[in-house]
Amino acid sequence: MSKQPVVIVTGASRGLGKAVSLWLAAAGVRLVLTARSHDELEKTQQAAAAAGAQTHIQSGDIADPQHCRRTAEAALATFNRIDGLVNNAGTFEPLATVAAAPVDAWKHSLAVNLLGPFYLTRYCLPALRRSAGRIVNVSSGAATHVIAGASAYCAAKAALNQFTRVLAAEEQDITAVAVRPGVVDTRMQEFIRRRGPRVMPREQADFYLDLKASGRLEPPQVPGRSVAWLVLKAPHDWSGAFMNYDDARIAASSLAMFGDATQPAPDNG
Repeated sequence: MSKQPVVIVTGASRGLGKAVSLWLAAAGVRLVLTARSHDELEKTQQAAAAAGAQTHIQSGDIADPQHCRRTAEAALATFNRIDGLVNNAGTFEPLATVAAAPVDAWKHSLAVNLLGPFYLTRYCLPALRRSAGRIVNVSSGAATHVIAGASAYCAAKAALNQFTRVLAAEEQDITAVAVRPGVVDTRMQEFIRRRGPRVMPREQADFYLDLKASGRLEPPQVPGRSVAWLVLKAPHDWSGAFMNYDDARIAASSLAMFGDATQPAPDNG
């Protein structure tokens, strides 16, 4: 029976999730990849397979607890173990003030950004305890900084950080960390640039526009490499922490393990 680690990555069809998946594939990790878009997920699977990785894909909505249960079951049925979980799938919508935010969209944001990680964690925990595995919750600076018009996203990410802390306190056999991936050149940033000027204060909207114009957005490969390292190597005494992707300890160790960001660039997602 293979002892190569098995990692589940959510939101794996593009952007940061795809970058994480390709770094892990290059390290020989066996992957269970999930996202809503089956066609885009297949592209990630093909790229991972080209790097020599064994993969299984499970398309579906992370906001659906039954999809999360099926994903955990598929990992065990296919590979007989789970060593890591990257809760990366997320949504920035609705981008609207509290007074104008659609109630259903606000609820859906919590379902994707907070409940999805809870569902998958819940269903993966028995296997992760056996493997002394790791969970990486992809959080955001929005967990601690105010973004006007993004109340659901900010609230969900703050809750995700606290969820990570509680999980670390309860589950001594696993390691759980939350990570801020920085401002990444993805479709989420495209959405903010398009919608933000209609909702955000001008200074804040201009900040996001300037991030792109001035070339300050990170390519997904850079924070993706940090997340990939964390799900394989994060020390247990970091459990419960909220960390920056460019923390010197993470950046140096991930660079030493994976090398420079020379993997094919994921399409922005």
